[in-house]
Amino acid sequence: METKERDRIKQNIEKHGCHLIMVMEDDYLPAFVHTIGLYEKYGHPELICFGLKKEVASEILNDAAEMISEGQSFVPDQSYDDFLKEHPMQFLSVDKRYYEFYFGYASRYYGHDDFPVLQMVWPDKASLFPWQAGFVADLKFKQPLLDRNVDFMFYEERNVAAFTTKQVLEGAPILYVYHDDEDGAWQFHHSKNPDQKDAKLVALAEITKIDPSVNQVHFLPYGGAAWRKSPQDKWEY
Repeated sequence: METKERDRIKQNIEKHGCHLIMVMEDDYLPAFVHTIGLYEKYGHPELICFGLKKEVASEILNDAAEMISEGQSFVPDQSYDDFLKEHPMQFLSVDKRYYEFYFGYASRYYGHDDFPVLQMVWPDKASLFPWQAGFVADLKFKQPLLDRNVDFMFYEERNVAAFTTKQVLEGAPILYVYHDDEDGAWQFHHSKNPDQKDAKLVALAEITKIDPSVNQVHFLPYGGAAWRKSPQDKWEY
């Protein structure tokens, strides 16, 4: 991280209690906003919020930072009525295995990953949370839960269909991943141009069981592709 950028972040931390990182949504991934500096200034976990308009999420996180500056501490598994009118919010402890996908900027600022993060989770209009029965299904995609499912990081359901080849099912390494821009289908292949006669349809969760490293490309947007020369190499995009 450049010195000028680091200084700007430090100035915001001193002035506002934290610096905000905003990531816009695309045609596949939801928007999110997270803090940098709450841990440095107050010893409180950083915060992240998905799926809300950036203005709303920023206001909520700034309100939380002000409350933290006054001595408030937020903890998991407890409801807070301070943020959304007539609807409580809860916090989840973020698993560090998600950090590389959502907190790379914070990791560069701190120079390490040894900082805690809480995810602010909002409910639907019936005040149901994503893990509760009856939660609006269409909203689940807006708010991935970062305290769970490290074996299956994809936004889709585990049983959604994915394309692969008989070679992969027989043990060939997955070297090419495509996220179709027409229907959103995932494809996992052993070669760049597999023969269609070898195509197989399986549950997406079966692919993550065959090769857990495909979780590293779960964020590919529609039309996105990832490839590598061998399972030992890093994915390129």
